[in-house]
Amino acid sequence: MSAANVPEPAVPHPVLTQVALARLIAGHVSLHACMAGMRMAAPLMALREGYSALAVGLLLSLFALTQVFLALPAGRYADRKGFKRPVGLAVLVASSGAALAFVFPVFPVLCLSALMTGGSVGAASISLQRHVGRSAQDTAQLKSMFSWLSIGPALANFVGPLAAGILIDQGGFRLTFLCLACFPLLTWAWVRHTLELPPVVVQPGDKKGRTWDLLREPMMRRLLVVNWLLSSCWDVHTFVVPVLGHERGISASSIGAILGGFALAATAVRVVLPFLAAHLREWVVVSGAMLCTAVLFAVYPLMQTAWAMGVCSALLGLSLGSVQPMIMSTLHQITPEARHGEALGMRLMAINASSVLMPMLFGSAGAALGVSLVFWTVGTAVALGARSAWRLRPPNVPPAPGQP
Repeated sequence: MSAANVPEPAVPHPVLTQVALARLIAGHVSLHACMAGMRMAAPLMALREGYSALAVGLLLSLFALTQVFLALPAGRYADRKGFKRPVGLAVLVASSGAALAFVFPVFPVLCLSALMTGGSVGAASISLQRHVGRSAQDTAQLKSMFSWLSIGPALANFVGPLAAGILIDQGGFRLTFLCLACFPLLTWAWVRHTLELPPVVVQPGDKKGRTWDLLREPMMRRLLVVNWLLSSCWDVHTFVVPVLGHERGISASSIGAILGGFALAATAVRVVLPFLAAHLREWVVVSGAMLCTAVLFAVYPLMQTAWAMGVCSALLGLSLGSVQPMIMSTLHQITPEARHGEALGMRLMAINASSVLMPMLFGSAGAALGVSLVFWTVGTAVALGARSAWRLRPPNVPPAPGQP
């Protein structure tokens, strides 16, 4: 059976209440904040110990590298075991990784801590997304709940570094690592009472497909390409804006404010999306966001002042921030329920592989051709990919309320 034509389950899953969803989001924030704090504190400690920028770059890449290799196994494990067991293991690994840095605050152990905390957050995210997706009663709930869920990482990326910075100034690195090791324990306190969903019923005669069978489905291929293009936009913005700002003579604080405006706008649009979910169509939002992103990338290098760049940054945040909930909703509609975790793992693997490789590509291209051309090249690719995004419309989709 085609993944795009998978029927809805005959028996609806238990409704995920607002309180239960809030507890899941709080748990996600706590675990993700541990990694975000480590991602700030570990490189800073390495720099203060005299390690080179190359070594620090390697350390940072390890946070994403583990997720490239663990995403698919973690997805399959979630499909087999459900929610609590994968999240419990992730909590244990993340807490142990930060605790190791507390006991042995040396560079090789920091690298191990990066692998452990990064991999555990990726594995837990897959289980959490799978659980929330299966709990949705219809496509409107899918979009709404994933919009709320997407606020978690954005909030954690604020809480984790802020907490780490305060702790470093007040008590040093070892106290920081010890406190960060406690964050995952808060995750388990939030999610331990979550009700497991019934296992997926496998029909007699159904064969377990291979992972790459998912890629034979045109809808899955389109979704991964679109997701990769949009993820590259996040990476190129984070990488190029400091370089572009430096060329314009803009101060470091202004560059930080430009990037901060992007993050705030991305978070704000995700707060609004749940209230509009019933009236939105995933493929319309994603293709529209891609076209808007292409236009903004075209004009961004032409901006000469911090205010002009800040406006472009905020508009770009609104555009790209709207995408992830729509991508997640589409993924759950076009893949078999028994393989949701595997599909989520494949998506996470692609994103993190991009996050490891693309900055190096951007750096090489920017040095050879100029950073403006990097913006324009990626913008052109995103504009061309909008057609694939429009073709993400699942078959037999009923019209939205008030639409023909």
